[in-house]
Amino acid sequence: MSQQNNLIKLNIVDINDNGEGVGKFEEKIIFVPDTVTGDVVLVSLNFIKRQYAYGKVKEIIHSSPYRVRPNCIVSDKCGGCQWQHISPEYQLHIKQNKIVQSLRRIGRFKDISVLPILSSSEIFGYRNKATYPLSYSKSGNVHAGYYQRHTHKLININQCPIQDSRLNSFLAEIKLDIEKQRWTIYNEKTYEGQLRHLALRIGHSTGEVLLTLVSTSSHINEIKKQANLWLEKYPNLIGVLINQNSEKSNKIFGDKTFSIVGEPFLKENFFNIDFKLRPDTFFQVNTQSAETLLHSLLDNLILTGKEKIVDAYCGIGTFTLPLAKRVSHATGIEISYDSIEQAKTNAKANNIDNVVFYQGAVKDILPSLNISPDIVLLDPPRKGCEDGVIETLRRVRPPLIIYISCQPSTLARDLKKICHQNLYKILWIQPVDFFPQTPHVESIVAIRHIV
Repeated sequence: MSQQNNLIKLNIVDINDNGEGVGKFEEKIIFVPDTVTGDVVLVSLNFIKRQYAYGKVKEIIHSSPYRVRPNCIVSDKCGGCQWQHISPEYQLHIKQNKIVQSLRRIGRFKDISVLPILSSSEIFGYRNKATYPLSYSKSGNVHAGYYQRHTHKLININQCPIQDSRLNSFLAEIKLDIEKQRWTIYNEKTYEGQLRHLALRIGHSTGEVLLTLVSTSSHINEIKKQANLWLEKYPNLIGVLINQNSEKSNKIFGDKTFSIVGEPFLKENFFNIDFKLRPDTFFQVNTQSAETLLHSLLDNLILTGKEKIVDAYCGIGTFTLPLAKRVSHATGIEISYDSIEQAKTNAKANNIDNVVFYQGAVKDILPSLNISPDIVLLDPPRKGCEDGVIETLRRVRPPLIIYISCQPSTLARDLKKICHQNLYKILWIQPVDFFPQTPHVESIVAIRHIV
């Protein structure tokens, strides 16, 4: 097996953390995308190392009982989602097991009990936001879609089954309009051209849509005329914007956004709280699953209304504001100045006056607060909490910590540190499926201080 492109017969026996099928051949671990446990496949090896290799499916010799027909004709090429070939029930099983195994292997938790995963009410059409890279084909047509896995080859699509179906009417037509306008497309190799991404965002509860062109320049020829035509054509489109990003990087949004016509934000109602969302505002992409998570949290917490809570990575107040209505006082901490300003605006618009927001790092703000929180809510990015945050928590010692995680491996790592020397004990763990058709899974963990 020393040469690449060798064909081997492989039994898929597991799924790794990246969602790829796993098999073994001649004592070497083989990772194969687009497979599932129980598949028997003919595989071409294309990346060989000493202890492992990657392969590509050439033929499915025997289909797994967990294999289903994908909903999308480019599902095996597009990098937008990876699991359309796996039955919804088995996807949930894999995600549940992923959390259990991470807690055992990384966290070293032996007798850990994980509640059954809460499924998403929509396994397709759940994404309320899409950002599509743009390119020109060799024939001069505008392409938009997602990059093929592990490449920068753009897979052109006209609709996407996991995004809100109300956004599908835009994609094909907008590409044609860009062609007609002869706007230039950014080339990431030469750094020439203007348009980089087409971004669409919809309010799940309101149906309001924002269309944003990410461009290297704030000036796009005839954009206002075209934007007015779009507003006339699409009844639920309420605003067209330009986001300026001239950086030579793979960052999607730049720091400046300009409203061309219509509104600079859309309205969304989440857990009976009204929010205003801009194109680049961080907000959960699966609105209904986020509400399921919050319902589960409240059911398990059984709040009395007298609690003081700190939301340590509060963003625009997505969880802070619904919780503030159920406790005596809420505090939000967030490193992003723009997010904090939006959180303050959202609190005022909803007449929630028992909440205070601070801009800064959690490790700096938390110990300086003039309150002793009963509950600290953690909802960090995928990389998890910094060591300074965990050290601060162990020093402040709130009675209850609620950790919301989108990455089982960093969750297990952080829980091990928080619970070190039996300072804290895990009460319950609730997985929630935020991202059907992908390997990603969300989970909530309650951790009690041991007195």
